[in-house]
Amino acid sequence: MTDENKSKPTGSARPAGKRQVAGVATTSSDSYAAKKARDAVAVSGGDNEKSGLASRGGSFLPEVVREMRKVIWPTAKQMFIYTIIVLIFLIVLTALVSGVDFLAGLGVEKVLTAD
Repeated sequence: MTDENKSKPTGSARPAGKRQVAGVATTSSDSYAAKKARDAVAVSGGDNEKSGLASRGGSFLPEVVREMRKVIWPTAKQMFIYTIIVLIFLIVLTALVSGVDFLAGLGVEKVLTAD
């Protein structure tokens, strides 16, 4: 069978998240256009009362909340597995650094006490 006749896989091997699997976009084009327009006004300095530090600080928290709603949080089982993996990695890395430190100490001691 030649390469031209083979069907090519579509999409990624793993879904990026729940929203992508369902086919729902994480941002709508309307909200993107509105944010882009707000940013353009803030950069140009056209709207003096909206371009102040206080108004930008006031819009920060709602934007954080919107972004946090888009986050796909790991399940408790995934967090447990990730935690175990990190702890094993830390134990291995600690053993490696301790071993190198011990061998370097032996080497330095041997050089200093050589007569």
